[in-house]
Parts: sequence; structure tokens; C-alpha cells
Amino acid sequence: MRNRCKWLLAAATAIVALLALAVFGLFQSAKDGIPVLNYHQINDTEKNALTVNTEQFEAQMKYLADHGYTTITPADMLDTWENGAELPEKPVIITFDDGYLDNYNHAFPVLEKYHLKATIFLISDYVGTYPNYLTWSDIQDMDDSGLIDFESHTLSHEELTKAPSLDEAKHQLTGSKDAIEWNMGSGKHVRFIAYPCGEYNDDIEQATKDAGYRAAFTVNYGLAEPTENHFVLDRVPIFGSNSHTLLRFKLRLCLAPVFAPLNRIKMDLRDTHPTLASFILVP
Repeated sequence: MRNRCKWLLAAATAIVALLALAVFGLFQSAKDGIPVLNYHQINDTEKNALTVNTEQFEAQMKYLADHGYTTITPADMLDTWENGAELPEKPVIITFDDGYLDNYNHAFPVLEKYHLKATIFLISDYVGTYPNYLTWSDIQDMDDSGLIDFESHTLSHEELTKAPSLDEAKHQLTGSKDAIEWNMGSGKHVRFIAYPCGEYNDDIEQATKDAGYRAAFTVNYGLAEPTENHFVLDRVPIFGSNSHTLLRFKLRLCLAPVFAPLNRIKMDLRDTHPTLASFILVP
């Protein structure tokens, strides 16, 4: 019995050591990765998986400010990867998809309070068209602050892989870029895009390059890393749950090297082995 206990203890110790080694390896492999946080709506009325309430959003931004994170832009990141520019010790990119009005009414004052930069990917046809989306005046006000960068999320949020034709997908890519640059003026150059719903394929990647973009973002959970394809960059989605607590935020941000691979396995199993996928817990 004593020998059996010793064997079990040794086996448990070996398993813990292997797990610790695996986790260490994941963090080492991701040491050059940059978290690109992905938000949508910030308000206190919507109760859905895309919305973070204002109090929680402020707690998350305060956490970044209090723990030494420095916000950068996608251009800063690419300048480092391509040209060797220096980055601060704990860089982070804050992004918002779609261009909701609450980004101006609720998120922007918090970002100003903590002097944090952010990037908003605009659905350009929606600007000034629908009451819950930004106007060009709102956009100019935020642009004047020097804190907010505006990039493309296509003309009308059409999933590019499901466009009626490749020409239509190309129109979505170039039309949005042109519209933002024309409306913002003053030498504005749109160089980044977030694919609607994160959908892309080889044709869309090439069309994105041909349209003059420098890089593109998905909604896949993970850090953006210099070795990955710059036209399928990962982000850290701060959505997909109805419980956007500070704890969940910290887990997704700080443990992305561990949870991102687990999330990929979970997604791969979801359709073929849903029961097995349900046992993989990702915050």
C-alpha cells in the first residue's frame, strides 16, 4: 500500500511538472505577442454578448492603467515588426468593431480619463445613417483628441467570404477605405481592417493586400504575433459572454497564451464532439 502511494505521488508530481513545463513553453512562445483587445458596444442598456457595461469597462481600463500597460496603435505594432521601432514594456491595443455611438458617449470619456489610445473599425455606410452609430462629427471630435484611430470594417459589414462575387468583396474593402479617408480628410490614410465576423479566405486576404491595407484582424482568440500572417491577426475578444467581469477580463488578457490554444481545440471539437468540447473551460 505504501509503495502504491509513493507511486501515485510520483506520478502526480510528474504530471504537475509536465503541465508547468507546458505552460512555461506556451508563455515563452508568446513572449513577443501583443494583446489586441476586441470590444463592440459599451453601454448600460443592452444585455447581450457584444456589450460591456460602462462600470465594467472603466474597471478594465483602470486595470490596464494601474498595471503598467501602454496603449499603442496597429501602426505602432507594425512599425516594430517591420522596421524595428521600439515598443513600451507592456503594450496593448484596444479596438472596437462597428462604430457604435456608445463608443463616443461611454467609452471615449473613460479612455480620456485614463489617457488610453484606441482604434475603432468603422462600418462606413452606417456612419451618420443610423441613430445608434457614430456621426462624422463624433469621429472628428475623437480624432482631434489624438487618442482614437479610425480604420475600416467595410462598407456595410457584409461577410466578405459570402459576398455575391469577389468584385463585391473588393468594393467593400476599397469603398470603406475611400469613404473614411474622404470624410476625415487632413491626410488620413486607412491602413488596417477588421474582417466582418472575422471571416476571410485566401482570395479575401489577397484582395485586402491589393486594396492597400497593411494588416487585417480577425476575431480569433490569441495574441497578435510578429511571426503570424499579418492579414489574419488574432485578438483577445472581450465579448461572447453575458458576464464581462473584471476577473474574466484579467484571465483572458493575462492567460491568453494558455486559453487561446484551448479555445482553438474547443472550436475544432464543437461541431464533431460537442460533449467533449463542453468540458474545455475557457473564460
